[in-house]
Amino acid sequence: MFDYLLNDKQKKLKQEARDFVKSIPRKMILDMDADEIKFPKEFLQEAGRLNLLGCRYPEKWGGRGLDWVSTCMVMEEIGVLGYIFACTFGVGAELVCDAIILHGNDEQKEKYVKPLLKGELFAAECLTEPRGGSDFFGTTTVAEDKGDHFVLNGQKRFIVGGDGADYFLVYARTNPEAPPHKAISCFIVERAEGVRSEYLYGLMGCRGGGTARLVFDDAKVPRDNLLGELDQGVKVFNTMMIPERLGTAAMTIGAATPALDIATGYTLKRKAFGRPIADFQGVSFQVAEAVTLLDASRAMIYATARAVDEGVGEKQVRRMVSEAKKFVTESCQKAVHNAMQVMGGIGYTNIYPVERIFRDLRLASIWTGTNEVMAMIIANEWYKGLREKRDLGEIRNMELDAAEAGAIDEKIFGDE
Repeated sequence: MFDYLLNDKQKKLKQEARDFVKSIPRKMILDMDADEIKFPKEFLQEAGRLNLLGCRYPEKWGGRGLDWVSTCMVMEEIGVLGYIFACTFGVGAELVCDAIILHGNDEQKEKYVKPLLKGELFAAECLTEPRGGSDFFGTTTVAEDKGDHFVLNGQKRFIVGGDGADYFLVYARTNPEAPPHKAISCFIVERAEGVRSEYLYGLMGCRGGGTARLVFDDAKVPRDNLLGELDQGVKVFNTMMIPERLGTAAMTIGAATPALDIATGYTLKRKAFGRPIADFQGVSFQVAEAVTLLDASRAMIYATARAVDEGVGEKQVRRMVSEAKKFVTESCQKAVHNAMQVMGGIGYTNIYPVERIFRDLRLASIWTGTNEVMAMIIANEWYKGLREKRDLGEIRNMELDAAEAGAIDEKIFGDE
């Protein structure tokens, strides 16, 4: 229903993405969920052949030169196949590519971005560690400077694509004596000697994405593969928060939509007490709530994507992206919950794919920063922003707009 926000080029791209989604064989979806396909290389190769990967990057490096609105639209369409398809689609082409495009040099873009967007190479981002997920600065992976190369040691876990990627975006500590924000660097690490996938996770959902624990054991990384400045990996990390969280939110909408469509069709066919169950408010109101949540999610995604495209302030973008990730993922989970609820017992079986969608989307509020972390960011940016507006006199002091606003003795805030 939001196509009116898209221009002709974006509408054409949307149809291309939909056609691609319709072309994916049912067997691939089932085999991935059964863990018979460990990593969907054929899916990514075809997406690359169709030039669907990384549409917002410059044409020079294999993209289409479009924007974040286009990217979110594509991510939503890809998500319809299943959440893990969008995860693997986005991790390489949206996260790793974004880091190299924004912080890399032309040689790195030529070597790593171009083939990835063509579907000839696969990449994964390595951030989470066994001893910490959301604590970026707590990384224990170490890269020792040897002059013309670094020696990398450590582990990363829950890495989507860890069992299928050809190279990895890895954060490691390079200056243990420096304060945290000046101690970590980012590297492009090829799968070679000293780099191995040691453990493949058995997941509740989102199977088939090669989610693995990676071990770096004296892995030799050429100095040319340092991404950005030495000891300034935080700069890469900060820019990654947009594609990680906004992309995650957009694709969650696509993954939730089929559950609502299936449930709607079911409620029109299924009868109880001689009537289609869609006639009962206890059913139709749950469908209505799910519809509203998904439409509100789309509105938030497009508004946030437009804000990023327009280059609004960094603090505002950080808050909007965090709000989108939290609200959209939780709204989509609720929408799928409602879809299963109105279908009753049959929705809990594999007769319909709603149970798989339900399992898959449980990941959405956990990965790329838990929703609790999103709430912390939202609160922090909101409080800071409101204080700044008040200090600058930009907003009306509405506290005075009460009949007894002058009753100072009644405004007691605690110990003084």
